Amino acid sequence: MDYMSRALELADLALGRTSPNPAVGAVVVKNGLIVGEGYTQPPGFAHAEVVALAAAGRNADGADLYVTLEPCCHHGRTPPCTDAIIAAGVRSVHLSMLDPFPRVDGRGVDALRHAGIAVEIGERLDDAARINRAFVHFVRTGRPFVTVKWAMTLDGKIATRTGDSRWVSGDASRRLVHRERDASDAIVVGVGTVLLDDPLLTVRLDPSEDVRAPRPVPPLRVVLDSQARTPPASRLLADVAPGTVLIATTEQAPSAQIQRLLDAGAEVVVFPAVDGRVELQAVLAELARRGKIRVIVEGGSEVNGAFFQSSLVDRVLIFVAPKLVGGLRAPTPIGGEGRDTMSKAIALGDLTWRSVGDDLLIEGRPIDSAVEDHAAADSTG
Repeated sequence: MDYMSRALELADLALGRTSPNPAVGAVVVKNGLIVGEGYTQPPGFAHAEVVALAAAGRNADGADLYVTLEPCCHHGRTPPCTDAIIAAGVRSVHLSMLDPFPRVDGRGVDALRHAGIAVEIGERLDDAARINRAFVHFVRTGRPFVTVKWAMTLDGKIATRTGDSRWVSGDASRRLVHRERDASDAIVVGVGTVLLDDPLLTVRLDPSEDVRAPRPVPPLRVVLDSQARTPPASRLLADVAPGTVLIATTEQAPSAQIQRLLDAGAEVVVFPAVDGRVELQAVLAELARRGKIRVIVEGGSEVNGAFFQSSLVDRVLIFVAPKLVGGLRAPTPIGGEGRDTMSKAIALGDLTWRSVGDDLLIEGRPIDSAVEDHAAADSTG
C-alpha cells in the first residue's frame, strides 16, 4: 500500500481549515497496517502527527510515520511535533518535503535524527508541494497565494454583450469551483460582479460529494468596492454571519452608504486608493494579517485585469465551454490596458488541462515576461 498517498488524501481534507498553518496529513504504520492517521486541525489545535499518534496509542512504539511535511520542532500555539514523535517511540519518519518556515526548515529532521530516528525525505514531493503551495508562497513572500478563476466560451467571452453570464460553464465545472472555494480562505470579487450577478459567494457542496473536513469558519467573502456601492439588500448580505463579508472601500465612499452596509452586517474597511480604486496590495496585506493565505478571485474582466497588471496572480483556473457568443462588446476575461506587444504577453507555465463534463479546464502559473513598474496599477474597485 502507498501510505504516503493516504497521508496526502488526509492533508487535502484540511485545506481551507488550517491557515496560516500548512495542511498536513500523517499515517502511522506498524507491521504493514495503518494503526493511526490524522490531519492538521484548525490553528491552536493538534497538528497531523499528534492526531495520528494519539489514534495509534501504544502501537506507535516501533512504528513508521508517513507525513506530508517536516514535523515542527518549535513551540508555537502547540508543542513541537518532534517531541511527540520521539516520546511515542516511532522508529522511522518518511516525509514528503521540508517545511520552509525559518524556525523549522531542516531543524525538525535534525531533531529526529539526533534522537536516533531514521528519516527519509522526498516521497511524493510534487504532490505535497502542490497541496501546500499557498503556505510555501506565504512563508517566502508574506503575501497570500492568489488564484484567478474564470469561465469563458471558445471565442473567449465571459458573458454576452448584455452582460448575461449564467451559465457559461456546465454543472461539473461549477461543482469544481465550489470545491476550490472550499479549499480557500477568502473569495474576492469586484462590486461590478455583485451589482450584475448578485452572487452568494458561498460554498455549496452536496454532502454526497467529495467534501473535506468541517471548517470552523466559511471563506471570507471580499468585495472590492471603492465607493461602497454594494446594495445592503444583496444576497451576499442576507443572513450574514459576523466576520464573513468584508467590503474593501476607500475614503471616496459616502459615510451614509458605509453605515448602511455596517447595519446590514458587513465589515467595512477603508483602504488606500490608487486612481480612484482600492489598492490591491493593501487588501492582500490585510488578508495576510488575518491569516488568509489562500485566495480565489472570481471577478470580472476589470478586476482580473487589475490583478494581472499588478503581477499579483499566482495561478489561473480557466474553464472553457464549447460555446460561441461573438460580439465586439461581449467582455473578455482580462480587461484593463493589457500588453502592447506580444513579446510582453504573460505566458503560462506548469500547464495542465483536463475535461470537466463538457468543458475543458486549463490550469497554469503566470510567467510575466514584462519587466514594468506596476505600482500605479495596484488597484481595482
